[in-house]
Amino acid sequence: MLPPALSLLLLLGCLAAGSGTLAQDESQPTTADETVVAGGTVVLKCKVEDPDDSSLQWSNPAQQTLYFGEKRALRDNRIQLVKSTPNELTINISNVVLADEGEYTCSIFTMPVRTAKALVTVLGIPQNPQISGYNLPIRETDMARLTCRSSGSKPAAQLRWKKGNKELQGEAPEVMEDANGKTFTVTSRIAFPVTKEDNDVEVTCTVVHESLQNLERSTSQKLQVYFKPTAVIQPIPTYAQEGQELQLQCEVQGNPIPQEFLWTKEGSDLPLQMNPSRILTFQFVNKSDSGTYICRATNTMGSVIAKYNLDINDFSQLPTPHVHSTPAPSSGPSQSTTHVTMATASSFTPVAVQDASPMSSTSGTYHALIGGVVAVIVFLLLSLLIVLAHYLIRHKGTYLTHEAKGSDDAPDADTAIINAEGGQASGDDKKEYFI
Repeated sequence: MLPPALSLLLLLGCLAAGSGTLAQDESQPTTADETVVAGGTVVLKCKVEDPDDSSLQWSNPAQQTLYFGEKRALRDNRIQLVKSTPNELTINISNVVLADEGEYTCSIFTMPVRTAKALVTVLGIPQNPQISGYNLPIRETDMARLTCRSSGSKPAAQLRWKKGNKELQGEAPEVMEDANGKTFTVTSRIAFPVTKEDNDVEVTCTVVHESLQNLERSTSQKLQVYFKPTAVIQPIPTYAQEGQELQLQCEVQGNPIPQEFLWTKEGSDLPLQMNPSRILTFQFVNKSDSGTYICRATNTMGSVIAKYNLDINDFSQLPTPHVHSTPAPSSGPSQSTTHVTMATASSFTPVAVQDASPMSSTSGTYHALIGGVVAVIVFLLLSLLIVLAHYLIRHKGTYLTHEAKGSDDAPDADTAIINAEGGQASGDDKKEYFI
């Protein structure tokens, strides 16, 4: 056991040592690391609890003094004094560039000199991405191959792909150091097969980097996809009456838009119209127009066929006829003539067939007129035959009558003939009567 006097000396020594350590901690400057985006402003703050009447100083990574207390030491207008007190020295650096990155030192000139380090990290902002490798247009089922590139990022940025709202997985990115030795260029590639649904869809490449914070830097490329057409036939009107105009419209979709149309009727190889048009017109539709009509639409990717069944029903197949009455003028009691209009309905059944060039169909609207003309001609011929037959019959009867008169007084046949000719032997007195 130590003597009381020695124990007291040891206790006093420990208290003195503790006081020295506390005084040393209170005079130690403190700083913090900072991250700044290139072009921005960084604030450097140095604080000390017990300055011990000593001044604070800031130095750059090259150990050049920036500020000693309130005094500017380096002529750089980007560096400004924010606050200078015995306990704090704060400065800021505006328009930060990549070369400003490094360790900055805060010093307090006590005995000994005490220092603190602040690491300033400068972020390089990536440039807007650029998409290349796209050739217009892409044919359906072909592979689309796109490349996205962005330079100037520090650290290296990330690139993300989207097709519409769907994320796409690109190949492993390539990272190359830029000529300045501080920033990087990032390249990403992507490949995918296209379908007709990808036509007019935008593929987007977006840069992801901490320097952008909530900002977004991206670029888009709209896809143009050539694909085989599709077609369907639509009637206008949907239900037509016999004798009315009817149009069959070949509605198509495709890229490029089909410009070649061929209308045919099933069972016939002849085109229905000379000029290629997506509309087939019946000026006066009737039952003879019933059948299956085919529209073949063609673009550079191929052809498509659409079929349509047109069925003009008989009167017996129609619903209840529409009846309307028209009054007829009369001097007697009120009368009316009833006209019954039977609308001939047309039944349409569209049929669209994958895989499909191009005369207007005419109707037999003049059948009744032609029939009337034929009837008149037949009537005239019959009348002429009747008149001719009547004439021939009357002529033969008169000849026989005169021959009979001569035979009454004649003794023989020769005499009867002579008597029938007028009773004279001389040929000068012979007469014939035709009634």
